[in-house]
Amino acid sequence: MPSKRKVQVLVLSDVHLGTFGCHAKELLTYLKSIKPEKVVLNGDIIDMWQFKKWYWPESHMKVLHHLLKWAMKGVPVIYLPGNHDEVLRRFSNVQFGSLRIQDKLILELDGHKTWIFHGDVFDASIQYSKWIAKLGGQGYDMLILINRALNWLSEKTGNGRISLSKQVKNSVKQAVKFVADFETTAAELAIDQGYQTVICGHIHQPANRWVENKAGRVRYLNSGDWIENLTALEYNNGEWELYTHTLDSKWSESELEEELEEVLMPMDKAMLLGFLGR
Repeated sequence: MPSKRKVQVLVLSDVHLGTFGCHAKELLTYLKSIKPEKVVLNGDIIDMWQFKKWYWPESHMKVLHHLLKWAMKGVPVIYLPGNHDEVLRRFSNVQFGSLRIQDKLILELDGHKTWIFHGDVFDASIQYSKWIAKLGGQGYDMLILINRALNWLSEKTGNGRISLSKQVKNSVKQAVKFVADFETTAAELAIDQGYQTVICGHIHQPANRWVENKAGRVRYLNSGDWIENLTALEYNNGEWELYTHTLDSKWSESELEEELEEVLMPMDKAMLLGFLGR
């Protein structure tokens, strides 16, 4: 058995377990490859907005079980609820063994203060919240499914993967502006409060960069998601790195069938296969 890679601090967000778009199998592969000393689950791990009683694949349960197994083994796991799992905020400051739920987290890492929170608080008075709701709904799930099927066809013809959802978001000026405003707001608040690093989730936009203004500078980090980007943040030896998981190589036809079988009712499956000309 290959040795697991040691990680001092792992930050995950926006996994959205319980939705069609979640890459749970890939996430489980990643989790099994590392040995973290501390884990921060920075919101939207379980998607309670879009949760469907009839859709909870085994791979989603395995991810949840793996995270809980870390906690049972004594690894500190801090869960910072987001907007899609905000029901857990009623349990803020509750601790179950090594698992703790709280609204935000401040870590002292090698003499530097790191501020971690999900980021949906910025949606309170911003019109973009409506866009997020639409993007996280059934239309977004179907777009992800169609995207996966199209990528299967694209790879069969020797072409690379594409991301329809990214293209849609990048073409909407309101969405692009919100991302920029979100990052600027988080960074400036962190500078004002004297933090050296600020970590968010929520916008599904992985980032690792420095932000400066007249009052100072801060390292802005975003852990991305496990819907489109398949990213996480890792801290080792005084440095934060943005980990990006590589999708498995070309799918077989049976794997595509399995993917569709998991997420579509028979009629929907027939319609999508008809759309693909199969």
